[in-house]
Amino acid sequence: MRKPIVAGNWKMNRTIGEAQDLVSKLRGHCDGLSGVEVVVCPPFTALRATSHALADSSIHLGAQNVHWEPRGAYTGEISAEMLKDVGCEFVILGHSERRQLFGESNQGVSQKIAAVRSVGLTPIVCVGETLAEREANRTFSVIEEQLSGCLASWIRDPVDPLVIAYEPVWAIGTGRNATPEQASEVHAFIRNRLRDLSDEGVSSRTRILYGGSVNPKNIEALMAQLELDGALVGGASLDAESFAHIVKSSIRTYHGI
Repeated sequence: MRKPIVAGNWKMNRTIGEAQDLVSKLRGHCDGLSGVEVVVCPPFTALRATSHALADSSIHLGAQNVHWEPRGAYTGEISAEMLKDVGCEFVILGHSERRQLFGESNQGVSQKIAAVRSVGLTPIVCVGETLAEREANRTFSVIEEQLSGCLASWIRDPVDPLVIAYEPVWAIGTGRNATPEQASEVHAFIRNRLRDLSDEGVSSRTRILYGGSVNPKNIEALMAQLELDGALVGGASLDAESFAHIVKSSIRTYHGI
């Protein structure tokens, strides 16, 4: 059985002091839980402090982005080696906000996956359709295009861990979310597509998360779906009790306890 992941994407929120306070509360709720991997992804400025605050904890550290080059004249960017040096284990790549607001492409995400893998970090690769694309019945074609483009570098050597996060763009920060059945349908499509791109073993090992207005009220219904292996949580991850509720509900529902 795949171990579920619940990852909190803090986006552009929390100063260093606020991050330390949030992590302290999270440790009280989530440290030492079995049957799940808990990941927090603070902004770059709070990574070092968060890493220290997570020392000797079971909670993992992730980043929200990375540059594909190992070093060079890229003002304002961060390399994969820098993220590993500060204690990161995961990196979110291709988030819809990065695609929409900063013009990130599938090719660029593929390059970032290669950079992250080169230093032993695990990419959390985001895919998802807009509302217009869903209403035009293009969900599966959009997801297929994103997977084929983003995973181009990984397909050539699909041996390292990879996490996929399905985040319907129309459900991010809107209060709307895909129904459990809609999410499960797309997750099953993603797993089948991974099988086509690699093999049965890789497909069955890969964890596929749902992201899109995940909250304590909808997590159990989502996690009850066969193909969901966890959640990429946005706003609810900024509240320790809400995030902990999502984590614990994920464990209970996924493992049937």
